[in-house]
Amino acid sequence: MANEKNSKSFFKRLKHKYRLVILNDQTFEEVISVRLTKLNVFSIVGTSTILLIALVTVLIAFTPIREYIPGYPDGSLRRDLIINAILLDSLENELRIREQFMNNFRDIIAGREPRSIEYASDSNIRIDDIRFTRSRQDSLLRAQIEGEEQFNLNPPEHRLLTGNPAAPHFLPPTKGLIINRFNPEQNHYGVDMVTEIDQPVLAVMDGTVTFANWTLETGYVIQIQHENNYLSLYKHNAELLKRVGEYVNAGEAIAIVGNSGELTTGPHLHFELWQNGSPLNPESHILF
Repeated sequence: MANEKNSKSFFKRLKHKYRLVILNDQTFEEVISVRLTKLNVFSIVGTSTILLIALVTVLIAFTPIREYIPGYPDGSLRRDLIINAILLDSLENELRIREQFMNNFRDIIAGREPRSIEYASDSNIRIDDIRFTRSRQDSLLRAQIEGEEQFNLNPPEHRLLTGNPAAPHFLPPTKGLIINRFNPEQNHYGVDMVTEIDQPVLAVMDGTVTFANWTLETGYVIQIQHENNYLSLYKHNAELLKRVGEYVNAGEAIAIVGNSGELTTGPHLHFELWQNGSPLNPESHILF
């Protein structure tokens, strides 16, 4: 009973009314007069505190003021973090591609079919938005290649080399004139063919590209691994059209005849044919 009386008296005291009066110090004139209760005072103070906390939280969360808080990263630091994250992602992608390249290289050496290299795609690029256009040079090159009879993979019987069953499977690497023949005694393990400018270089047989890069002496070089341990090399190109790991068909354009590298005196194609690590005379296997 005593506790109930004390609680009732406490609530009654909260509801007791008080008057807050502000007087003029000189004239004692009443300036402001406010009637309050303890409950009103507690409510006003609590509401003001909550509003003040909410306002400070909003200012810190949505304005640059938060950067002045000790330990909080500023704009330049956040920008550096984003750039580092992008660079790290690019580095991981590059390492993944290099690892796939080495795996393909091991498969090629072991005689297995290489796996396709998967490149990380940009999620912001839509395939429907990609538009391919055909240039005039591309159209002329296509018309020239399609008009060449060397694309016929079944040549007439009178053009086949007799006594060499492998000859029908090879195509000429380009259309031109041989100016320097196979001569191993002079470390010339292939033939040099002079041809027209921008003449396409063709794959002599189905195979996989195992090398496609620039070298100081022979310029742009592309190398293709074929069946039965045949290997074909195409040197001094002006431009390479295929990359390492790509599978090419016989007669497919793989490069453009050029004059790149130090060991050249004019536009031509240096072509070599190897089998089991030994150089072969291309003229004994290919009808030029």
